[in-house]
Amino acid sequence: MTRLTLNRPEALNALTPSQRDAIIGRLEDASADPAVRVVVLTGTGRGFCAGADLRGGPTKEVLPGDVSRTLRVGAQRLVAAVLDCEKPVIAAVNGTAAGLGAHLAFACDLVLAAESARFIEVFVRRGLVPDAGGAYLLPRLIGPHRAKELMFFGDSLAAPEAERLGLVNRVVPDGELAKAAQEWAARLATAPTRSLALTKQLLNASLDSDRTTAFAAEAAAQEINMTTADAREGLRAFVERRSPVFRGR
Repeated sequence: MTRLTLNRPEALNALTPSQRDAIIGRLEDASADPAVRVVVLTGTGRGFCAGADLRGGPTKEVLPGDVSRTLRVGAQRLVAAVLDCEKPVIAAVNGTAAGLGAHLAFACDLVLAAESARFIEVFVRRGLVPDAGGAYLLPRLIGPHRAKELMFFGDSLAAPEAERLGLVNRVVPDGELAKAAQEWAARLATAPTRSLALTKQLLNASLDSDRTTAFAAEAAAQEINMTTADAREGLRAFVERRSPVFRGR
């Protein structure tokens, strides 16, 4: 398991560019390392992630194209790294998740939240357009009307309400968050890892696919999966009436 802990509690774990790039690198490493079966992303203190660290502002004149380029190589690249990671990514949201921080959690495959956690589409409060993939993620998770409500008003969304809307899988007492994340991670760590990677790919792509394309992708994924040792083990265990032992290969 790879555990990524945001550890700037004094700044509610707002991400600096170097931290963002480090997380991207760790996610890429997790994809390539067969020993890694699952990734858990969490924070310390009262915040999960308060978004990008904007303190200090630009140090040079902003020219046309600078903002879009910054987003492409920064926040968008981070969210894409979560979506494209070949291992399951669990968000254990321990506190405030705002802006980029909220979208970072929503991009994860499974989202656990402490009861005290809250999610804020903070962009409208700053006169900004939602970025970090928010306008892509939220309508796919909760529909356009709910997404517009969150993004137009920028109200704080408590964890239980986020669960009701479908943005969060489970809400647990604050003191049980780490345990719940560990339990889910342990289950995923014994699952057929390559099968999960292909399943994740199919589910993420299905929202942008027509039926013909989705069915073709499904067939191709199953063809690829049948070449894995875990698929052979799973079928052999079924015939032998025993529990399979998956090794992520």
